[in-house]
Amino acid sequence: MSNTEASHACPERSRGEPRVTSDESRLHRAEPRGATPAPSGAEGDNVSVTWWHWHRRLYNWVIHFADTKHAEVALFALSFSESSFFPVPPDVLLAAMSLGAPRKWLRFALLCSAASVVGGILGYVIGMFLWSMIGQWVYAHLGFIGLTEANFAKFQTWYGKYDFWIVFTCGFTPIPYKACTISAGLASINFGGFCLASALSRSARFFIVAGLLGWKGEKIRTIIEKYFNWFSLAFVALLIGGFLVIKLVH
Repeated sequence: MSNTEASHACPERSRGEPRVTSDESRLHRAEPRGATPAPSGAEGDNVSVTWWHWHRRLYNWVIHFADTKHAEVALFALSFSESSFFPVPPDVLLAAMSLGAPRKWLRFALLCSAASVVGGILGYVIGMFLWSMIGQWVYAHLGFIGLTEANFAKFQTWYGKYDFWIVFTCGFTPIPYKACTISAGLASINFGGFCLASALSRSARFFIVAGLLGWKGEKIRTIIEKYFNWFSLAFVALLIGGFLVIKLVH
C-alpha cells in the first residue's frame, strides 16, 4: 500500500488529540433511554433497569445512601418517623447500608434502634396528650397504614392483660409499630415498661438484620440481587400479614 493510500485508510490524529482506547469508548456508550444502572454486585455490574421496574429502581436509590455523607441522617429520620407515622419500615435502608458498608453494621444498628425508640416515645406522647384533638382526622385519612379506630380499640383491650408483651411483639414483628406506640399512650400504660419493651424488641430486630448482612454481606447480596423480585413480594406479604393479625385477632 502506498503512503497516500495509507494516509486515507488511517487518517492522522490532530496534534494534541488524546487517543481513545476501546475501554474508554465503552464507557461513553449511552445507556438506553428510561433505564438506570443497577447496583454493583453479582448481577448489577452491567445491568440497566427499565423505568417500569419501580421497586428495583427504589432499591437502587436506597442502597446508594450507604456511600453518601447523608446515609446516617437518612437512616435516623426514617427509623424515627416510622415509629409514629411514616408507613415505610427502616429495615430496607438499614439492610442496604449494611450491605454497602458491612464494617459499620453495629453503628447502623445502634443508630436505627435509638431512633426507633425515640420515635416510639413521640408516638406515646401523641397518644396520651394529642389524640383527643387529632384522632378523628387520623382515622379518616391514615387508616390505610393501620391507624384505624377498630385497631386502637383492640390494642387497648390487649394492653389490659399483656401490656409489655404487646409492645415487644409489635416492635419485633411486621405488626405496625406506629399503631402500638400511639395506642400505648392512649391507654396510658406504664411508660418505663413501654420504653424497655421498645428498646429490647427494636434492638433485637435491627441487630439481627444488620448483623446478618454485615457478617455475610456479599454472599447475601448476591442472593438478594438474583431473587430481588421474590424478596419484594415476601416483604409485602409480611407487611400485609401484620395488618391482618391486628384485624383478625380478638
